[in-house]
Amino acid sequence: MSDTNQKELIYGLEERISPGAALLAAVQHVLASVVGIITPPLIIGSVLGLNAYLPYLISMSLLASGIGTFLQAKRVLGVGAGMISLQGTSFAFLGVILSGGFLVKSQGGSPEDVLAMIFGVNFVAAFIPLLVSRFFDSLRRVLTPLVTGTVIALIGISLIKVSITDWGGGHGVANFGSPANLGLGALTLLVIIALNRSRNRALRLSAIVIGIGVGCVAAALTGHLAIQPLPAQWFALPQPFRFGFNFSWSIFIPIALVSFISILEAVGDLTANCMISQQPIEGESFRKRLKGGIMADGVSCMVAAMFSSFPNTTFAQNNGVIQMTGVASRYVGMYIGVILLLLGLFPVVGGLLQQIPAPVLGGATLVMFGSVVAAGIRIMTQNPLGRREMLIIAISFGIGLGIEAVPEILGQFPKIIGNIFGHAVTSGGIAAMVLNLLMPHDGPETVKASTATSTSAR
Repeated sequence: MSDTNQKELIYGLEERISPGAALLAAVQHVLASVVGIITPPLIIGSVLGLNAYLPYLISMSLLASGIGTFLQAKRVLGVGAGMISLQGTSFAFLGVILSGGFLVKSQGGSPEDVLAMIFGVNFVAAFIPLLVSRFFDSLRRVLTPLVTGTVIALIGISLIKVSITDWGGGHGVANFGSPANLGLGALTLLVIIALNRSRNRALRLSAIVIGIGVGCVAAALTGHLAIQPLPAQWFALPQPFRFGFNFSWSIFIPIALVSFISILEAVGDLTANCMISQQPIEGESFRKRLKGGIMADGVSCMVAAMFSSFPNTTFAQNNGVIQMTGVASRYVGMYIGVILLLLGLFPVVGGLLQQIPAPVLGGATLVMFGSVVAAGIRIMTQNPLGRREMLIIAISFGIGLGIEAVPEILGQFPKIIGNIFGHAVTSGGIAAMVLNLLMPHDGPETVKASTATSTSAR
């Protein structure tokens, strides 16, 4: 931490803060993250035909995020990072959840069957972060930056198709790809780009929220905002396992792999949070903070599945809010948790957010999903890429994206094989882990030569 950053921190991690200042800081965190929290249920609900349950799913996503965020900040019995580690619905699981949902539908399952399967599988997968937190130090050889970066990039690439489909108007609409739909998505995207390049931190932070707002206004003015009825029930208490509980190994394995990989993403976000909050990033206290944060991720995902929400993860964008406000007090995290929890108790909030037109959502999510790809590339290139690393990336991308593009290649195998390995994240991620473990490392001379070659090329 530089001296400048230290001076910019107004409230330290353990400092008490007045209710008014805490509430103001908390609202900024909520505004920075609310779109990210509600977008996955919006996409999953619209793609899988779960529109009747969308307000409830959105409300439960807000509620589960609030409970997880409060737990991370409060740090109960060592569970939690003890920082402003906002929990939000993870984009990383979108592709595998959609694949699982389509599988249940192809077998004649109703929307309730789809949700029972998704939440049942996610509940079991939530135990993975809890187990990994106990053996985290031993797994660093498997989950290297090369492997995690490759998988995160594959996740982003797989999700871009969802974004483009929304931009065109959504699945099965009569006017798919119309100039009006493309124009709404393009307007949203351009506003986000313009605000993101602004020198004003507040505008950069709220670029996606403002972009979606401008897109919705434009849709209303041009007659492309289809108002859907709001839920009759304005207040609702969460119902544990409202849709039942089901489980399938073929759906569980891809989700389990993403759960495993997302742990490293959370570790990166928690480490950055420690730096911004002026906490040590090495030593016993740091390791305890990481383990507590990973355990809280698992508990948060378990609570989410129980209350009909999709898996949670630690959001990175809130680190930027801490930098902007200079407020790192973990007591603000508790305020954030309470605000999100209260929003989740009112399905009408989910009903209002459901009104966002698909092209507007597509223009906004293109930025988010493209950022996932960019983050994966940045992670995998943390260290110099030699011939070995380039070969692992090439094979992993080739297998993962190839099988996802042509799933018929697995048609001669039992159906469960196609269901498990037919997704880029699963096939490409497993290939990356196996190759990284088995392929011998280049010798020192080869690494030097590769580095020198890349340097001279630049």
